[in-house]
Amino acid sequence: MASSNPALEADTDSPADPGLELAQFAAGCFWGVELTFQRVEGVAKTEVGYSQGHVHDPNYPLVCTGSTNHAEVIRIHFDPTVCPYTTLLGVFWGKHDPTSLNRQGNDVGTQYRSGIYYYSQEQAKLAQESLEAKQKEVEKKIVTEILPAKRFYRAEEYHQQYLEKGGGKGPAQSAAKGCNDPIRCYG
Repeated sequence: MASSNPALEADTDSPADPGLELAQFAAGCFWGVELTFQRVEGVAKTEVGYSQGHVHDPNYPLVCTGSTNHAEVIRIHFDPTVCPYTTLLGVFWGKHDPTSLNRQGNDVGTQYRSGIYYYSQEQAKLAQESLEAKQKEVEKKIVTEILPAKRFYRAEEYHQQYLEKGGGKGPAQSAAKGCNDPIRCYG
């Protein structure tokens, strides 16, 4: 039965091009996470936005109140023949602290939680297997949620490729494939 709340429905958007698949991750502030994934070979497109909440068509100020239960997410359009989903999972685990509940560094709130939001049962299986493998590497309990991808709400345009464009107070950062320059987050 379909929900009467669009925010609770599955993300049924299609990838940018045929042959691509979608992936969705939450790993703290979406700016640095997006730039990390932009640099991965086989990632064709990235978008930042909000998902997993209960309010239709949220915006950044509303999400920041913590009242919508949305996570700041990165939605990735990727070519699985060049970049398998397991590669994306590896990048995800390496980008943030999955044992930190509702925070990454100085960013605190439910919108900064750790999450893998899957588009297929195969993605769900691989996500769970990767969590179990990662848990063997760390002492603290991993708090990453693994759930079906709910409707994706694209964030305001100024958030898209924010660090690549130079953000609010700094120089533009490279999104070139394979770039290993340190990522600096600034608002």
